Amino acid sequence: MDRLDNTIRPYAWGSTTAIPQLLGVEPSGEPQAEMWMGAHPGAPSRTPRGPLNEVIDEAPERELGSQAVAKFGPRLPFLLKVLAAAAPLSLQVHPNLEQAREGYEDEERRGIPIDAPHRNYKDANHKPELICALTEFDGLCGFRAPDAAADLLAGLDVDSLKPYVDLLRAHPEEAALREVLTAVLSADPEDMARTVGQAAAACERLGGDYAPYADIARHYPGDPGVIAAMLLNRVRLQPGEALFLGAGVPHAYLNGLGVEIMANSDNVLRCGLTPKHVDVPELLRIVRFEASDPGILRPEASPDGEELYETPIDEFRLSRYVLAEGAAPQVLTRGTPQILLCTAGVVRVGEDVLVPGDSVFVPADEKTEVSGGGTLFRATVVV
Repeated sequence: MDRLDNTIRPYAWGSTTAIPQLLGVEPSGEPQAEMWMGAHPGAPSRTPRGPLNEVIDEAPERELGSQAVAKFGPRLPFLLKVLAAAAPLSLQVHPNLEQAREGYEDEERRGIPIDAPHRNYKDANHKPELICALTEFDGLCGFRAPDAAADLLAGLDVDSLKPYVDLLRAHPEEAALREVLTAVLSADPEDMARTVGQAAAACERLGGDYAPYADIARHYPGDPGVIAAMLLNRVRLQPGEALFLGAGVPHAYLNGLGVEIMANSDNVLRCGLTPKHVDVPELLRIVRFEASDPGILRPEASPDGEELYETPIDEFRLSRYVLAEGAAPQVLTRGTPQILLCTAGVVRVGEDVLVPGDSVFVPADEKTEVSGGGTLFRATVVV
C-alpha cells in the first residue's frame, strides 16, 4: 500500500478555498480546481516507489491483478478526483466507446496533432463520469422536456428567443431538441451575443429559477452556451448524493465540492461556456437528443457497511464507508486495485492514519483493514 502525493490543478473555474479547507491548509489565493488521484500520465500520483503510472508499468499484474489486466489492459482504467468549482465548467458531452474509437482513428488518419486545439479525440476511450457531492453541488444534466424548456425561454420575453420557443412546442421531442440546439450553436455570433445579453438581463430581473442563468452569463457573457444551458435540467445535489453522466448526455458543473471518478480519458465535445474549440457538427453527432430525468443516485448500503453508488460501468466502482470510532475494523480485500480517500474525520488504513484529503493506493489482493471515525471513499473496478 502506498500513500499518494497528488497534483492539484489550478484551472480558472476552481475555488480558492474549498480544497485548502478540506486539506486543512491555508489558501494560496490561487484557484484550486481538481486534485487528481491515479495514474493519468498528465499528472500521476506520486508514491514512495515513484510515479504511480511507472509503478504499474513495472508490474501490471502485481499492482492491478490479472483479471483487471485481462479486461482493461496494463493500466489503471479510472481517474479519481476531488473537484472544487466556484464558476461554471464548460457545457459538454462525452462519446461512447465506439464513437471514441472511430473519432480517434479518423483524426489520426487525418494527421491532426494530438495537442491541436481543434482536436476532439485525445484517445480511443469513452469517458463516463460519476460526481458525488461533499457539499451542496449545483449542475446541469440532460435535456428538459421540450415543453418545459419552451416555458422557461418564453418567460424571458426576448423576441429573438421566440423562434426557439415555437420549435420546441411544434416538433416531436428529438427533432425539437436537435433543431433548437443546432440553431443556437450555429447562429451568427453577434446576433447570439445580443440575444444572450437580453436573456441575461431578463434573468437578473426575474431572479428565482432564472438566477442561475444570470450567474452563468456573468462568467460567459455573450456565449451561446447560456441559452443551451436553459435547455437542460438543473440539479442540486446534497452531500452524499451523486450523478452518473453517461455518453451523449449534455452536462455542466456549476459550483460545489465533490468526489469525481471517471474512465481514464480526455475525450470532450464542448457545447459552450468555454473559450475552447466547439465542433458543432461532431457535437451534434454525439449528443443524445432525448429528455431525461437526471437520476440522482443515493448510495445503497450493504451489511458490511459499504455504501455503493451503482452505475453500469466496469472501469470504475465508487463506494464509501462512514466509520464509527470503536466499531470493528472493515476488511477491504479485493482482487482489484483500489484508491482510498478520506474526506472527513480520522481513518486508519492498516498502519496508516488518513485525515481529510489523504489517499492511498492499494494493489490487488492486498488485505486492507480500515477503522476509525470518518468517511472513506473507495475507488476500484469491476471484473
